[in-house]
Amino acid sequence: MKGSIFAAVFVLTISATQTWAAETIWSGLVIADNVAQPAPVPTELKPIDHKLKQLFGYDQFQIIGQSTKTLTSGQEDWLAWSKYFTLQVNARGQSGAGYVLDLKLWKQRELLLETQAKLSTRSPLVIKGPQVGSGQLLLVLLVR
Repeated sequence: MKGSIFAAVFVLTISATQTWAAETIWSGLVIADNVAQPAPVPTELKPIDHKLKQLFGYDQFQIIGQSTKTLTSGQEDWLAWSKYFTLQVNARGQSGAGYVLDLKLWKQRELLLETQAKLSTRSPLVIKGPQVGSGQLLLVLLVR
């Protein structure tokens, strides 16, 4: 009996490990604004462009910084950066249907935001950042 319980737990552990290796997170720093002639939506944002337009009311989305990270343990750290902004992401493991992330947004050396968020494997995480010129900075994280 003990042997079969151990075998079942071992199989579940292997399956969970394989799920980690298969998932990649895309992180982007996006400037959203309204312009007379909007540029085409970047490929990375096409799956959610309708929702972004609906939620934030902007018609153009420009990626100013991005990073792609494949998770192997769920404890990885990475940066998405642009000329002025840096998004620091520290993954703290998987919980339910998503990942627990510690996020820090920096404007050069000034910490603008520090929070913990959950990124679902089924839906993106979008955080409204500060105004940038006539637009708005958006932090976008997607599980691919």
